[in-house]
Amino acid sequence: MKPGFQKAALLTAALLLLTAARAQQAPDCIVRLYPEGQGTDRGIVEDGRAVTRGPGCANALKVPEKWEGAILRRVSDPWLRIWLPEHNPSGQMVVICPGGAYAMLSTRTEGELAARWLCEHGVAACVLWYRMPNQHPEVPLTDVQNAFRFCRHHAAEWGVEQIGVMGFSAGGHLAASASTLYAEAGTRPDFSILYYPVITMEAGVTHEGSAHNLAGEDPVARERYSLEKQVRDDTPPTILLLCADDGAVPPENSLRYYRALRGHGVPAQIHIFPSGGHGWGFGSRAYTGQPDPIGDEARATADTALETFLQELKKR
Repeated sequence: MKPGFQKAALLTAALLLLTAARAQQAPDCIVRLYPEGQGTDRGIVEDGRAVTRGPGCANALKVPEKWEGAILRRVSDPWLRIWLPEHNPSGQMVVICPGGAYAMLSTRTEGELAARWLCEHGVAACVLWYRMPNQHPEVPLTDVQNAFRFCRHHAAEWGVEQIGVMGFSAGGHLAASASTLYAEAGTRPDFSILYYPVITMEAGVTHEGSAHNLAGEDPVARERYSLEKQVRDDTPPTILLLCADDGAVPPENSLRYYRALRGHGVPAQIHIFPSGGHGWGFGSRAYTGQPDPIGDEARATADTALETFLQELKKR
């Protein structure tokens, strides 16, 4: 190999190693959401003061959690993994809810890499490993509300002024639940970012696996967690991103939510890309080294739309 080419190859290898290291960078803070477990009514306590509430009911799962690559199944012990931007902080933060049909969590493309993208754009990130509901639908909602309580408690310390929520697939349903079923002002997201979300529990339109794992066949729970019916005038501004050929979660879910938002005068936008299916998250070529599921051009459009959405929110 000629010296010039050898030098270039070494530089490329070094850059790839640096990129890989950045992608795997440890969070700035890792917090167990319920330090005493699901069997108590206590959450996080700091300096003798309750920062969050307790876990409410337990999810009653009798089998242990299990890792399969970047997939975490049967979560019963929730955690917060927090990244703070190294440069040009925007004053914004996002609580991220990975997807996984309310049975598991996709922790990389819908968790760690989403946090990486946000930090690169000056936005702090809190990836929530929430409990699986096991047909106790209030369980994951309790977790995301407590994540907001914790982040808002530390917002001034972190230089954060706005905290939004981001979710993917079933995690998108959880993010939309946080946006429509919040307990008090402190748990209301300032904005919502939904990637190919499950929204309705209606048979034939919902993702049946997610609906079953969340609410079973209980008609009352299915009605409550059909979130197109829960939108209000004070539901936070929302951006939805999905693909027209999504064979797992019908696009009608996002369309129903978008129509409900617009019907209540809530600022909302929807971006539907022609192909890419489901579950593409932040799996861009730049992060994975593999072909982007939605294509490089659509990815650039999606990233620009999200960046613009976040920038416009700072003007509010």
